[in-house]
Amino acid sequence: MKKLSLLTLSFILLTSTISFAQLQIGYVDSDAIIEQLPDAQDAQKKIDALVQEWKEEIQKMERDLETKTKDFDKRKLVMSDNKRITIEKELSKLESDIKKYRDSKFGYKGELYSKQEEIMKPIQNRIFTAIAEVADDEELDFIFDKSGDVMFLFANEDYDVTTKVLIKLEQ
Repeated sequence: MKKLSLLTLSFILLTSTISFAQLQIGYVDSDAIIEQLPDAQDAQKKIDALVQEWKEEIQKMERDLETKTKDFDKRKLVMSDNKRITIEKELSKLESDIKKYRDSKFGYKGELYSKQEEIMKPIQNRIFTAIAEVADDEELDFIFDKSGDVMFLFANEDYDVTTKVLIKLEQ
């Protein structure tokens, strides 16, 4: 029984080793592709411009709040209780509005997320199509992304297909 189990295990290991030896693997550096692709650079500039615009709006709102808070602090001692309570509520609402605006732009599923998705999706699709074409041309079984979560302790330069993907994107 032990001999049969050992023989079966040896056969499985041998056949899996043979099939692994036939795998063709390549990798790309998607960060390098995005850095070198003009469309991606233009898209990033659009996103950066939006972010800058939103940050400036937040700064403007914060300056307005700061000005009103300083004015309130100077005058609160001579205000009636009703007036003081009204202004405190206004200041609190301004603070809340700033937080809501910031969250709507930069928070989870905020406008930044949706704009990045909207602007970058066509570019990502082009990149994935080019990768698939290179994989087909080179008869590769797998292509890994060197810049992602996959960690390479060693990567033979012969299998780097980043340049070929960039060439496909230029066509």
